[in-house]
Amino acid sequence: MARYILRRIGFMLLTMFLVSAAIFLISEVAPGDVARHILGQFATPEQVNLFREQMGLNQPVYLRYVDWLFGSDWRLTGLVGKPLKMIQVNKDDDPSWWAVAPDGTLKQWKMKTEGLIEISRTPDGQQTEAPFNGWQTDKDSSQIFWGVDTAGHVVLWRQGAAQNAGPASAGRTMTESSGEKYIPIRRGLLRGDSGYSARTNRAVWPTLIRRIENSLVLAGIAFVIVMPIALALGMLAGLQEGRFLDRTISLFGLVTTSVPEFAMGVFLILALAFWLKLLPGATVFKSDIAPYQDPKLLVLPILTLTLVEVGYVTRMTRASMIEVMNAPYIRTAFLKGLPYWRIVFNHAIRNALMAPITVIMLHVNWLVGGIVVVESIFSYPGLGLYLLDSALFKDVNAIEAGAMFMVALAVGTQWIADIIYTFLNPRIRYT
Repeated sequence: MARYILRRIGFMLLTMFLVSAAIFLISEVAPGDVARHILGQFATPEQVNLFREQMGLNQPVYLRYVDWLFGSDWRLTGLVGKPLKMIQVNKDDDPSWWAVAPDGTLKQWKMKTEGLIEISRTPDGQQTEAPFNGWQTDKDSSQIFWGVDTAGHVVLWRQGAAQNAGPASAGRTMTESSGEKYIPIRRGLLRGDSGYSARTNRAVWPTLIRRIENSLVLAGIAFVIVMPIALALGMLAGLQEGRFLDRTISLFGLVTTSVPEFAMGVFLILALAFWLKLLPGATVFKSDIAPYQDPKLLVLPILTLTLVEVGYVTRMTRASMIEVMNAPYIRTAFLKGLPYWRIVFNHAIRNALMAPITVIMLHVNWLVGGIVVVESIFSYPGLGLYLLDSALFKDVNAIEAGAMFMVALAVGTQWIADIIYTFLNPRIRYT
């Protein structure tokens, strides 16, 4: 068993690696220019090219993939000549990159009208600015310097170089626009750095975590409600095959499965909010923490998910239960004179749960990230809606981070399902 688990973990890691490459390539080759989309149609070609370089989009695809997965700080340390470190200076700000001097002082540089300015931050938190005098001589006898700017790039500055046309759109102004070359600094996805969102210009990971938490709340409550009800209804229908109870449950499952999520959501809003006035009609969430401030806003989304999911799982459980009850070993148990309910509980139920377990584990992945329609109807700030908005904006970093979480969740739930099989059916032995 232990060998099987370790082998499965190895296959999971290999699967995630291959899928990560596919996700990255699909995101990168998708049509549309990210820089042009962010800066707007009135940005000059110089601004677009500069912004593409600042985002690292001018680098080779393989190098961008390595930086996205493993980070770029390890290879950029040699250019700067100092170790690079990401720290959070202020509680409400995103972490920023600094170069670490031998005495522990943190260094950043930025270009102003009067020239290059060095920002120093001592270990006790004091921050000072002073003109920079540490230029180095290049091969062509010009004065250059590699340093870390205030926007998370390793920049090559050349003394006396002309000011470039920096991007200025949607509040995105870059004072560090006089560099000759820009390389974004990243720690890599494997070290918890998902990069910065092109849509919000903030770090992806904090926003993604909040959205995942919201989706887990919605999916978790729906899962706890749906699965016991669906399994119980499916087993009752399977044991009463062809009878009135079976036909009633099957009809209920067929109706709830056939109705699309958006139609179910709109109907529940009309019925419970406008006609019966049992729930608030305004279901728009004004912030990411609104579900916790007003739990009533969760009722309609959860009820929509419950009605959509319960029918599908019920039908799968019913079909599995009927197949097991018609199996030869069940007929043999009846011929031996064993009590009906003993046969059902000791022999039938455990084997009948094999197929539903697979469906349930697959639907965990769907409940967390695939409920885009439900989240869109109720403006629920979850992962599905976040990925949809990111895809429409072509926010590559957000799409890639969210997709990798979904992949990890999918392979993880299937691994758990394989382990559960061994407890449901003792005949299964993994070697």
